[in-house]
Amino acid sequence: MIEFILKSETIELCRLLKAVNVVASGAQGKEVVSEGWVEVDGQIETRKRCQIRAGQTVSFNGETIHVSLAD
Repeated sequence: MIEFILKSETIELCRLLKAVNVVASGAQGKEVVSEGWVEVDGQIETRKRCQIRAGQTVSFNGETIHVSLAD
């Protein structure tokens, strides 16, 4: 499991994938999201600009990312 600490209220899904290095580029992040390979809280998400908030879990390619808020 990868822990990601938010520095703001939200982060776009494709940017999150790039930030934790599960994709090589933002363009690849957009591609895998639009093709339905990414799940947010157990549901397939195809919106590239989906806003991810603290407490959500993102899954892609065998990796699970838990998003939390900085203290």
